[in-house]
Amino acid sequence: QVRLVESGGGLSQAGGSLTLSCAAIGRTFSGGVMAWFRQAPYGERELVARIGWNSGTTLYPDSVKGRFNISRDMAKNTVYLQMNSLKPEDTAVYFCAAHPSTYALWHPTQYSFWGQGTQVTVSS
Repeated sequence: QVRLVESGGGLSQAGGSLTLSCAAIGRTFSGGVMAWFRQAPYGERELVARIGWNSGTTLYPDSVKGRFNISRDMAKNTVYLQMNSLKPEDTAVYFCAAHPSTYALWHPTQYSFWGQGTQVTVSS
């Protein structure tokens, strides 16, 4: 059974940093992608970072570019999201996602596997 297990959420003050981790259990996503999405209360689920597992190529929306960094540790089958200069509007539940091909880009319906989500709260 394939699982994505997230950790590292919590509370930060504005301007602070948090790091999220997502371990893929049961398979690797070689040839595919892993990503982080977030969903605020009453909001849509939006992509915040994506990484090609083999290439390491990354993708970010303008809202987090320069503040968030996605990376992967192939030996640990784990992807990380380093979040810096956090803002109150970054408050959301953050989800790890994966897909076995590089087809998956911006939309959540393009991803086949999901973690359970972890809460990130940024206070002003």
